Amino acid sequence: MGNSIDKKTKWCYCVGATGRDAAYVLVSMFVLTYVQYTMKLTVAQFSVISAAMVVCMVWDAVNDLLMSTIIENCHFKSGKFRPFIIVGAILNAIVIIAMFTIRPTGWAFVFFFSFIYLMWGMTYTINDIAYWGMLPSLSSDPKERDSLVTLMGIFICVGQFLVAGLVPIVIAGNAVMAFRVVALIVALGFVAFQTLTFLGVTETKRHDDNNNKVGLKSMAGILARNDQLITVGIAYILFCVGQQLLFLLALNFFYFQFGYSESGNLVTIFTVMYGLGTMLAQFAYPILSARFSRNKIITCTLICLVIGYLIFLGYGYIIPANIILLNILGFVIFFAQALYNLAVIVMVNNTIEYDEYKYGERHDSIISAIRSFAVKLSNALNQAAASLILIVSGIYAVSQNISALEMEVGAGTIDRQTALSQADSFIATVQPSQTLTLRIGMVFVPLIMMTLAYLILRARYKIDEKEYDRIVAEIAKRQL
Repeated sequence: MGNSIDKKTKWCYCVGATGRDAAYVLVSMFVLTYVQYTMKLTVAQFSVISAAMVVCMVWDAVNDLLMSTIIENCHFKSGKFRPFIIVGAILNAIVIIAMFTIRPTGWAFVFFFSFIYLMWGMTYTINDIAYWGMLPSLSSDPKERDSLVTLMGIFICVGQFLVAGLVPIVIAGNAVMAFRVVALIVALGFVAFQTLTFLGVTETKRHDDNNNKVGLKSMAGILARNDQLITVGIAYILFCVGQQLLFLLALNFFYFQFGYSESGNLVTIFTVMYGLGTMLAQFAYPILSARFSRNKIITCTLICLVIGYLIFLGYGYIIPANIILLNILGFVIFFAQALYNLAVIVMVNNTIEYDEYKYGERHDSIISAIRSFAVKLSNALNQAAASLILIVSGIYAVSQNISALEMEVGAGTIDRQTALSQADSFIATVQPSQTLTLRIGMVFVPLIMMTLAYLILRARYKIDEKEYDRIVAEIAKRQL
């Protein structure tokens, strides 16, 4: 059932995820922090930037589908996916360096940032669609595909953790220079790791690849006819909105809960819980999926998430503000979210064989693009929600005082310790109602989104383990 993957291809493909996810996390998780804490912007300017980010990400989500069509129609000597992987990595690395290095002021920064953010999304898409499109083409064997997703997930965690764990330590009190140096290192790492994938992965032309050119109209038809893809795509968008918001606002939560000067190490410890929880899920998923159905896995993870988020809401109010408890809570939430995420990724990939079974055509790039489309669209919704929460709660106005201090450190007019001390005095003026508003946004948006995703999957997604095995077996019979 399916084709096997040679070890060199498997490892070079999976290890390559380290650099690309480190680069993605730097921008997706910290670019709002970079703007909020290193630039002196009015609420109007910050709102325009937030709106521009939302528009760019919505376009980027659509662009994922367009890019998948381009890749589907290209067959170079070096492979269908590999050229796009390396070109996208190089272009995106250049954009990342520019994003964190070029710093005009006021409205000039608003226009520059809006443009460079658009370029970031478009160049990353070139790499992203090709990289994820390659995954289902490597094997149709469900066990080998689960193993590949698991191994890749481990290296994704490594890349994410390296950035998410180190950035909070180095930015407080020296944010301008720290972001610039980190961006350079991450950009170079992105190119290096994706070069490993480009050179080490062996692409083989599958006899079931579709050789006809795919246009925009036919692409729309391919997506629209796959009812299972539509179902899992909508669910994945909702799930991604739910899982990303907690970490997107985590720095602000720690700053205003524990103080600006103390939060760097605390955020890093919390990120360790993220890394451990997510990585343990990579090891646990193939074991659990061998014993339990995906439906049971997502049911149990949702229950854990509901309990975990509600405890987080009460943290410091009805539950003692104990840092050990907070980290245990983070571990449970991140572990459950990662299991949920892995199950849904497999569900997305399985719709490729479902489409091939029903229509006799295979479109790896187009169907795999739904995963990226879901992530990008959910990022747009998350950025909008996060910006709104920061403005409505009044947290953004306070953070601008801290941003002015960071700019003075960057200009050399004050030292780091003075900036940290003054930043903590600004945070001390924040009212409990403001931090509660932040907390409510971090809890209820994720719970609502992930619950809706679960209900849609349980009601409409029909490709369980038994049905998938039947589909793959039937495809194999037709090819004899």
